Amino acid sequence: MTLSPLGQCLFISASDTSAGKTVVTAALALLMGKVGVMKLVQAGAGDREYYQQVLALDQTPAELNPLYFSAPLAPPLAAQREGRTVDLAQAWQNLTQLRQRYTQVLIEGAGGLGSPVTWEWTTADVCAQWRLATVVVIPVRLGAIGQAVAQVALARQVGVLLRGLILNEPQPLTPEQRQDWAPVGLIQQLTGVPVLAQFPHVTNITDPECLKQAAQAGELSRCWPQVLSGTAR
Repeated sequence: MTLSPLGQCLFISASDTSAGKTVVTAALALLMGKVGVMKLVQAGAGDREYYQQVLALDQTPAELNPLYFSAPLAPPLAAQREGRTVDLAQAWQNLTQLRQRYTQVLIEGAGGLGSPVTWEWTTADVCAQWRLATVVVIPVRLGAIGQAVAQVALARQVGVLLRGLILNEPQPLTPEQRQDWAPVGLIQQLTGVPVLAQFPHVTNITDPECLKQAAQAGELSRCWPQVLSGTAR
């Protein structure tokens, strides 16, 4: 498997499975315009179907989601239940094909950086070994500071090219809640990486215009420039 830098790819990870990275990825795709989108591995229905509903994608099913398993479990366990393995070589091949069609590709992971992709590799390992510039979505709620610190620590340990963090609001919040649960200055000081965007709550996540407006309001465009300049080395 070739492990050359992927200058036109950005990997979107998160602190856990309910952080909102799928909605953030869709919003960023709508903001960027003509862009490829890949859900690297999916176990159970959900994310790829959402992309097909919200985004006008001109991609094959394999390009959108090269690794799919029916059971909503960790991918190696879901694959084992079907008598299969998680074939990352196939995913890499599909990503290479997607890059031939698009100059910019967004790749969404499964779960957080510590989530298993195979029996040997976590999401962080994939990002590091494939040299993918990465952003991590942190949901704004009680515990967000600790989640941010833990994700950045793991990224540093594994060698992920971490560009920064995205604070996401899955639920409507007051200004006081935002400041109390996810103070940007404290998070940046503790982690040493920038908070690139603050993605607001989206009332209708299936409305492309609402998603695009939220992407603009949250300054998601800051996630893309100079994606090769990782900060958590």
